[in-house]
Amino acid sequence: MTSQRVCEHDYAGCTLAEGLRQIGWNEHFERQMAGLDIAPGRVARVLSAQRDQFLVTDGLAEWLCTPSGKVRHNRQGDYPVTGDWVIVRETVIEQVLARKNLLSRGDAGSRGTRQPSATRVQPIGANIDMAFIVCGLDRDYNLRRIERYLTLIYNCGITPVVVLTKADLHDDPEPFRQEVESVAFGVPVVLTSMHAEDSAQALHGFVGGGRTVAMLGSSGAGKSTLANVLYGSDMRATAAVSTSVGKGRHTTTARELIRMPQGGMLMDNPGIREIAFSTAGGGVDTAFPDIQRLAEGCAFGDCTHAHEPGCAVQQAVVDGELEAHRLESYHKMAREMAYVAERSEKSADRLEKERWREVSLLIRRMKKKGE
Repeated sequence: MTSQRVCEHDYAGCTLAEGLRQIGWNEHFERQMAGLDIAPGRVARVLSAQRDQFLVTDGLAEWLCTPSGKVRHNRQGDYPVTGDWVIVRETVIEQVLARKNLLSRGDAGSRGTRQPSATRVQPIGANIDMAFIVCGLDRDYNLRRIERYLTLIYNCGITPVVVLTKADLHDDPEPFRQEVESVAFGVPVVLTSMHAEDSAQALHGFVGGGRTVAMLGSSGAGKSTLANVLYGSDMRATAAVSTSVGKGRHTTTARELIRMPQGGMLMDNPGIREIAFSTAGGGVDTAFPDIQRLAEGCAFGDCTHAHEPGCAVQQAVVDGELEAHRLESYHKMAREMAYVAERSEKSADRLEKERWREVSLLIRRMKKKGE
């Protein structure tokens, strides 16, 4: 197939090696290729996924691919998602390279539930280096939601950056930045305004150097507008925001990696209404280092910071050193993460039992044939 889309910044004067580096190729994937007898020209990255059609690029051109039969029947495993590196033969994807990470969340409606569907993983993108948490300084602003985003992103092994949009709505937006910095320890927090394009200047360096950046946030938070500013022109149409409710129409309906003029990749995403966790990990501990530090003073090593005597974390709340709302947020996410871990273990046990049941049935059949 011929190239489906070429933008003005793409593919001009690049060698294959340079093109691959600009779309995110690095040592992690180079090491995988070292053990495979596959020519570099058969490596591509998935820019977008629509059902069983995938737009891919090798850094020099873009074309549509379909999955091979083997890949198609592996939907429960590493089925291609946006951001994956794949081995192709002309217009067929034959293999998905091992991911560096997978940015994912639980299915919508699964947060806080104990239904089987809560364990299903909804992939957002693969092989992501950095995630912009985009939050508008209007009705969208919510510290507790930012904490959830941080936990989700850390859980997936990705570096976060908080981007506060619509700073022009306030005479002095600086207190918002300081408030976010008080819960996002060591995380860059950038104020931006649609009326001052240079306000996003600090973000340009993040989307260069072959890095892949995903943008996460609610609908109407300003993700698409921010993407246009970083790109240098309208990447796609941006719908108007309703002033009555502070929400924007869904201008982004699919996840797509865009090659940026700065030399990296940017993924815009549809608005996320619910931040549910799909996999267990250390995201809660990383997102709440202040609580982890206080916990070192607890009388018991396995203190849950709920009702135990000698709890340094509870004492910090009493002393005003730690906000009660932040501890409540920590407890809520820690419970969710523990439940996800429990469900994952049960699922793994069930799969193992089913596998051995199939082996036992096979042995019985072989014995009957031998009689």
